[in-house]
Amino acid sequence: MPKHFHAVVWIDHHEARILDFNADDAHATAVTLGHAASRGHSKLGGRSSWRASEDTGFFDEVAGKLDGLGEILIVGPANAKLGFLKRLQAKHAPLADKVVGVETVDHPSDGELLKFARAYFGKADRMLPQID
Repeated sequence: MPKHFHAVVWIDHHEARILDFNADDAHATAVTLGHAASRGHSKLGGRSSWRASEDTGFFDEVAGKLDGLGEILIVGPANAKLGFLKRLQAKHAPLADKVVGVETVDHPSDGELLKFARAYFGKADRMLPQID
């Protein structure tokens, strides 16, 4: 599998899509949860709500697919992206150091996700000091 310097990880509590890419090429990898996600009942702000529990094994499997990448953008529609980042910080610190941003993104196609990530990294790269 080719690995590029930049990658975007779209993640929710059921699946993750990883796109590693450069200006001309991209490679997609998918990781799906091997079992049904459990849902926990909690009280937030006095109101009952349901939320998916975090599956650390799933997060670890996704982290394993990110080895060798230089910069990582984490995106997703809900709180799984933050749970994934916390897991990286706790158990995969070298990968957590490569995370350059966390953004809320609904459910894009791979093409839309790649366009979003290229634009994000394009802006971030322009902010870096230029070496002559």
